[in-house]
Amino acid sequence: MKSFLTLRSLTKGYNPLLLPNHGLASAARWRSFATDAASAQAAGNLPLAGIRVLDMTRVLAGPYCTQILGDLGAEIIKVEHPTRGDDTRAWGPPFAKYKEGTKEGPGESAYYLAVNRNKKSLGLSFAHESGIEILHKLVKECDVLVENYIPGALKKYKMDYETLKAINPKLIYASITGYGQTGPYSQRAGYDVMVEAEMGLMHITGSRDGPPVKVGVAVTDLTTGLYTSNAIMAALLGRARTGKGQWIDSALSDCQVATLSNLASSALISGEKDSGRWGTAHPSIVPYRAYKTKDGDILLGGGNDRLYGVLCDSLGHPEWKADERFVSNNLRVKNREVLDKMIEDKTREKTTQEWLEILEGSGMPYSAINDIQGTLNHSHVQARGMVTEIDHPTCGPMKLVNTPIKYSDATPGVRTPPPTLGQHSDEVLRDLVNLGESDISQLKKDGVVA
Repeated sequence: MKSFLTLRSLTKGYNPLLLPNHGLASAARWRSFATDAASAQAAGNLPLAGIRVLDMTRVLAGPYCTQILGDLGAEIIKVEHPTRGDDTRAWGPPFAKYKEGTKEGPGESAYYLAVNRNKKSLGLSFAHESGIEILHKLVKECDVLVENYIPGALKKYKMDYETLKAINPKLIYASITGYGQTGPYSQRAGYDVMVEAEMGLMHITGSRDGPPVKVGVAVTDLTTGLYTSNAIMAALLGRARTGKGQWIDSALSDCQVATLSNLASSALISGEKDSGRWGTAHPSIVPYRAYKTKDGDILLGGGNDRLYGVLCDSLGHPEWKADERFVSNNLRVKNREVLDKMIEDKTREKTTQEWLEILEGSGMPYSAINDIQGTLNHSHVQARGMVTEIDHPTCGPMKLVNTPIKYSDATPGVRTPPPTLGQHSDEVLRDLVNLGESDISQLKKDGVVA
C-alpha cells in the first residue's frame, strides 16, 4: 500500500481549531479536498460539519452515539466486519426487503436501520496487519474515534488510546463499555438488560405487586449513547481551547446510576430503602397514574392542588376538592387507594376518546396510552416531522424516525440512508487512505476489505 502525507481541507464549514494537525498534501490529496468540500456543502451549516468520526461500534449504544453526531453534520465512517457486518444486521425480522435484482438475502434489518443513518460503511478486518495499517492512516484523518470493545481488547490490534494518541495527539477517543475501564466489573460484557438489573432500574420498573421488568426499549444503551455524544462534543470544544485530544471512558453502569436521578438522591439523603415499583403511579404525587376507561386507559397527572381541582371538575365531582381526605397532596398520598378507586370508577364510564375531548383545553396534564403504530401515526408526531422517508439503494423508499432536535439556523435530519455493508469501502480507501484500484482489489481478494 502507498504511503502518503495528508491535508484536511480548511474550507468553508470547517473549524481549523477542531481538526487534527495534518501535514502537507500530495497532489493526490487534492482530489479528496474536493470530496471533503462537497461533503461539507451537503451537510450545510450543521453544527458538526467538518468533523470526521471513525466509528468502531456495533449493536446500539455506540451506533446511537455516532448517529447523533452524524445527524448534526459529522462524517461518520463505520468500520464493520467484512462478512458479518454489525451484529444487528442479522437481528430480524422485520427486514426491509431488497428490491428485485439488487442483493440476495432477507433484506436490511429494522434494528440496524434504526441507528445507522448518515454513515459510510467500510467493510474491513483488522485481524490482518494491512487492516490495522489502514485504520492507523484513517486515524490521522479523523477527529474522533468511538469504540465499544471490552477494555484492553483493542490493544493487541494496536488500536488502543495510547497507540493512537501517538499517531494523532488531537484525537478524541471514546470508549463505551458495560462497566468502564476500571473497577471490579470492568472485564464483564454488559448488555443493556444486565445493567438495568444490576444498577437498580429493573427493580423500580413494573407494576406495584408484580415482578421486576426491563424497560420496553434498551434505555440504558440509549442514555449511554446520549451521554457519550454529549461528552464528545464537549471534548471537541475543549480541544479548540487546548489543542489536545483526550480519552473518554463511558460506561453503561455509570450512565444508569446517573439516570436514577431523583430516586438515587432520595436514597442517599434518607439512607432508607427505596419504595420499589409503582407501575404508572408516582410514589409522592396523587392522582398521577393510568386509569381504566370504557375501552382502554388514560393517564392523568394532578401534580398540585390546582390541577387536582381541575380534574375533579372535569370528572363532574367538584365536591371532591373540599373532601377533607384529599385537600392536600400529602393527604391524597395517604388516602391513595380510596381516591384512585373513586377516580377509576368514574373514568370507566366513558371511552378514552370521550375523556380526551372533555379534558382538552383544561390545563390538566393527560394523555392516551398509544402503541407504537399509534405513536408514529399521531398527528402531533407527524406535524413535528418525526417520521421521514428516504430512498435506500437496495430496498427503495423507506420510512425512518427523524432526528428530534430542531434548530433555528440549521436542519439536522436524515441526509443519507443507513449504508449497506461495505457500500463506501472503495470511496474511503481511495479518498482518505490514498489507495489505488489495484491495491483495493488485492485487499478484497485477501479478505481484508468488503
